[in-house]
Amino acid sequence: MILLNRNNTFSSVDKMKVQPGVSKSKKAQHKDPHTISSMGTMRIGPEFKSRISEHEGKILALATRNVVTLPPTATIMEAIRIMTERRFRRIPITDAGTRRLEGVVTSVDIIDFLGGGKKNLLVENRFKGNLLAAINAEVRQIMETDIPYLNDQADFKDAVSMMLERRTGGLPIVNNNMQVVAIFTERNAIELMGGLVTNRTVDEYMTENVKMVSTDTPIGQAARVMVNNRLRRLPVVKDGIFAGIVTASDIVHFLGRGDAFTKLTTGNIHEALDQPVGSIVSKELIWTGPGTDLGKAMEIMLEKKIGSLPVLEDGVLRGIITERDFLRSLE
Repeated sequence: MILLNRNNTFSSVDKMKVQPGVSKSKKAQHKDPHTISSMGTMRIGPEFKSRISEHEGKILALATRNVVTLPPTATIMEAIRIMTERRFRRIPITDAGTRRLEGVVTSVDIIDFLGGGKKNLLVENRFKGNLLAAINAEVRQIMETDIPYLNDQADFKDAVSMMLERRTGGLPIVNNNMQVVAIFTERNAIELMGGLVTNRTVDEYMTENVKMVSTDTPIGQAARVMVNNRLRRLPVVKDGIFAGIVTASDIVHFLGRGDAFTKLTTGNIHEALDQPVGSIVSKELIWTGPGTDLGKAMEIMLEKKIGSLPVLEDGVLRGIITERDFLRSLE
């Protein structure tokens, strides 16, 4: 049985069920990855290990070269705007003149600052609770400076090892002058494997002990759960039934547009953060099964441009598979 604790979060997934209408599939679907819409056919490409070995030492060939950066003097509001417009999770912060790397700001840093965690103390202490003044502060106030990065001559395997060791979803790539020339992300890594038969299944790498929130949990409270547990996403349930996933980026994008943006820019952010998290969860539920090949699961995520998949078996949520879990399969 799922019990709601004092923080409106869940720790057990033993009895979690899928939202009615989502899993009305036949038993034949149980053996294959599922989504609401068709995912097409799997490509049978080179063997998994061969695909990886092809790219050893070619980090720039795999990384994203057209990198958007911000100077440390840019405002926090500007970072929120760019993340919303470009749907970014992170932005490297570079010197405006030299383009030398100085830090990184992520969607988790933003929700931490807006009330999710310790960075919110900046609002309370330096700006005396004046959020309007705080969001116009320089982004250097909340960026991380102790960040992992890679030289542009780095090896692919070094990138994967560093991302797992530092628990980061992206690495700035710099030249010998510390100038940012590219960024390598978890998404870049899994693009190698989408559609391949890996002979490894989702249940070997998925996370089973999943923290969750209910649809009526305030957005601000969901943000605190993410920050306090170093999570980027949370499954969302309604009356014990799986209803979707909310991410740190979802929260930032919500705050960066429409009525929520107006509340943010007028200093009334708490009104926006008090709204239920169910109001920003995607209505399209996409999922997979525990026996799905990793390559197929990655293909689904790439096609749908999502960073995780809930894992369902007989309508019961068994866990979640994320881009980081896929990286672990490369070790």
